[in-house]
Amino acid sequence: MTTGTELEAPPVKPRAIGEEIEALRVSKREFIARFAKRADVPVETARVVYDAMIAELLEIVGNGGRVTLTKFGRFYPQAHKGHRSRNITTKEDLGEVPDYYVLKFSATRSVNKGVGAPAEDDEDE
Repeated sequence: MTTGTELEAPPVKPRAIGEEIEALRVSKREFIARFAKRADVPVETARVVYDAMIAELLEIVGNGGRVTLTKFGRFYPQAHKGHRSRNITTKEDLGEVPDYYVLKFSATRSVNKGVGAPAEDDEDE
């Protein structure tokens, strides 16, 4: 079994900006199976770890905190102003939507380079 610290992502083929990317969609079940195989742990163990990690991340960010995963990126809440809402088709006024927060993720420069995207983060955490 590996500790996880020496695991590295496989090399990624660089892409030109605007180049079509064939979409690879991975379900939660498949992601957990791949994660378990890479870490050499049983799928059930990987599922428990995945569920705990997501729950902890959402709890911290939901309480206004930030989660920084070194060499990966950070998760944080971002405020959005409330607004009036209406049905686009009927133009019916649906009332006021109060201020709310959404979960945001900012990848590190090295992660962005790994997926071939332009870096948006100046810090490489």
